[in-house]
Amino acid sequence: MKNKNLNIIITIVSIVIPVAVAILFVLPQPNVQVGFDVKVMPFFHAVLNSATAVLLLASLFFIKNGRKTAHKWANLSAVGLSVIFLLSYVTYHFLTESTKFGDMDHNGVVDAAEIAAVGGVRYAYYFLLLTHIVLAVVIVPLVLFTLLRGFQSDWPKHRRIARITWPIWFYVAITGVVVYMMISPYYA
Repeated sequence: MKNKNLNIIITIVSIVIPVAVAILFVLPQPNVQVGFDVKVMPFFHAVLNSATAVLLLASLFFIKNGRKTAHKWANLSAVGLSVIFLLSYVTYHFLTESTKFGDMDHNGVVDAAEIAAVGGVRYAYYFLLLTHIVLAVVIVPLVLFTLLRGFQSDWPKHRRIARITWPIWFYVAITGVVVYMMISPYYA
């Protein structure tokens, strides 16, 4: 496939993924029974994000030490975990209502007393959540273009975009874990 065709595919994928995820938040949740307790999925997502962060650190270590094959496999593994995360995340949000930060009585409403109880921590939570979401959207095309340049052996472009991709991807992975830890007390 020509580079131009791949650029179009990457652009389409980069638009379709966030649009599909956004649609999940406005669709009514179906009353579907699955063969396991979906409440374990947020923890699973945090594990996937943690493993992705470790793989990204390994990837950086490998490339800094000239181990290109190990670098490649660490990144491909991180991409694989990110794909699993995305599929699991979409499934979870398709099957359940969103958890609200500070909803101590798990009734789906955060009242004034609950807001007061969590205090200023909610600003930190929402800042991390917002930056995590925005950068999770941004990282999709960055990762795909970085991979494309690597597979094309276009090392100058690969390095140039990887210097932008790596810290953003690492931030998204780490903040995914932090956001989970902050909201986990409010899961019903």
